[in-house]
Amino acid sequence: MANILSIAKSGLAAAQIGMATTSHNIANQKTPGYSRQLVIQTSAGATNQGVGFIGNGVDVQTVQRVYNSFLATQAMSAQSSASQYSTYYAQISKINNLVADSSVGLSPVLQDFFAGLQDLVANPGTAASRQAMLSGAEALAARFRSLDSQLQGMRQGVNEEITAAVTNINAYAKQIAQLNEAIAKAQNGTGQPPNDLLDQRDLLVAELSKQTKVTIVQQESGYGVFIGNGQPLVVGPNVQELVVMPSTTDPGRLQVGYNASGTNILIPENSLTGGNLGGLFEYRSKTLDQIQNALGRIAIGLASTFNEQHKLGLDQNGDLGTDFFNVASPAVQAGAGNSPGSAIGAAITDAGALSTNDYRISFDGTNYRVTRLPDNVSVYNDDDFPADIIDGVTLTLDGPMAAGDEFMIRPTANGASNFNVLITDTKLIAAAAPVVTGATTGNAGSGTISTGTANAAYTPATLTPALTLTYDSATSTFSGFPNMDVDVTVNGVTTTIPAGDPVPYTAGATISFGGVEIQISGAPANGDTFTVGPNVNGSGDNRNMLLLGELQTKNVLQGGTANYNSAYSQIVSQVGNKTRELQVNSEADAALLLQIQTAQQSESGVNLDEEATNLLQYQQAYQAAARVMQAVSDMFDVLISLGR
Repeated sequence: MANILSIAKSGLAAAQIGMATTSHNIANQKTPGYSRQLVIQTSAGATNQGVGFIGNGVDVQTVQRVYNSFLATQAMSAQSSASQYSTYYAQISKINNLVADSSVGLSPVLQDFFAGLQDLVANPGTAASRQAMLSGAEALAARFRSLDSQLQGMRQGVNEEITAAVTNINAYAKQIAQLNEAIAKAQNGTGQPPNDLLDQRDLLVAELSKQTKVTIVQQESGYGVFIGNGQPLVVGPNVQELVVMPSTTDPGRLQVGYNASGTNILIPENSLTGGNLGGLFEYRSKTLDQIQNALGRIAIGLASTFNEQHKLGLDQNGDLGTDFFNVASPAVQAGAGNSPGSAIGAAITDAGALSTNDYRISFDGTNYRVTRLPDNVSVYNDDDFPADIIDGVTLTLDGPMAAGDEFMIRPTANGASNFNVLITDTKLIAAAAPVVTGATTGNAGSGTISTGTANAAYTPATLTPALTLTYDSATSTFSGFPNMDVDVTVNGVTTTIPAGDPVPYTAGATISFGGVEIQISGAPANGDTFTVGPNVNGSGDNRNMLLLGELQTKNVLQGGTANYNSAYSQIVSQVGNKTRELQVNSEADAALLLQIQTAQQSESGVNLDEEATNLLQYQQAYQAAARVMQAVSDMFDVLISLGR
């Protein structure tokens, strides 16, 4: 009878534990990260009573949480990827809204500038037209600077979000380490899992995966949490906190590292993938840097090509034109630990060849290496300092580099921010051409001469004094050129005529000398003369302004493949396409994450209908066990009454 009472007691205890566990599940149905728990029961065995083995009741082995580590790992990976795409998409949407907005973008003000220039073509001597053109240039410069300022503000926003992400990572890491210690103490050699603490730790790991990609290793001391290329973040109760640190070559660019023995050690950006942090780094290096550089490339290309042509014109004072726009110099930033005296110079020598890349130059004591960013491709590695032009930029070693020295070269980063109009006096606008030509009155033939243009080699000395070119029909040549070589180009083939020799005549050929280019056409007669001289009164001349206007549609950027408008359209298209790509990827990853979480919840989540059924079953088991105990009590009462 005592055995029956013991059996009933074990059943009563098991049912009570089951009811408590089920009640706990129901109460935590909405608790984030909670995994439903099950009571694991086993038979208490049996004893041979002669007539057979009679059971001894039930034992409760443990209370086990329903947890699928495979699904948890998948959910963690999907969460990290979804957070990266979501962050990247949210950031790039700001740039997309900026560059595509017709009211704040570059295209409208660029069109207005060249519209003002065309008005000046029609009215080269009018002060009002000159002022309108100058005002359009100022508006263009202001728009370049405004766009760059907004991009710079986005860069500062990235720094703030990187700081916030690192703060969150460190907070989660500390809590995980504390839970590792608490779980170890709770188990204390019993082997019984503290399910609620385990759920809390897994929830923190899931939250951590929103910030960066993590790898979890189960160790004796608890979870080992690793980030990047295996950098330990949590090992048992110990935490290796991350630190935010400025780039060694750009103090305004925050990076992430860790502190070891008082020294901050950088974790490479390309290893910190996934989560908010990975999204921010990828956005900054692959979009924000590239777009700011692309905008700077347009500004530098426009300023350089416009200046080159403007300096070939004549202003209202009769002087050759000067630089119209300021051309920004490449940004050269030395490493924080560079040796004293080390220095590098950089100058833009071919604006049309500029790219949107930045470059890191390092020296290991033997070789100089030039690494292209952001793809980290080595474009030069030799023991001689790179003397060749790299994507339109010429580098010079201005101070000896020691082993370990490095420099960051950003050729176009400052292009938009430093885009300014240098001319304030309307008289200094060089609308006229510096060369005038003419056919002498009384020429017998039908020969004509072009108005003449100047190139970068032109100086007033070329036409001082003015030239008179005379045609000799016997030799079909012209004489009267200055004492210098003359180039004659026919159908793309150039022939150089030595100084002092008569120049053979071919109708329509381009004749170049001392920076002056002319074409003579038709059939001149013997002795016909043509004059080529300096323009002494350019007030009503618009020939140079016409050439400046042609720059609007001329492919002078990106190796001669794009003009100003198409280059900016490429920026708009690039950002728009990338934004759409990220939107699609973000939605796809969010759907995948939801699918995995649904599968995870279907296994680990609390189903109230199921728990209600379990509760009823445990209640019935409890009542049945109680009735067994009541039956045993009644049997004792009968036995006692018989003994009387």
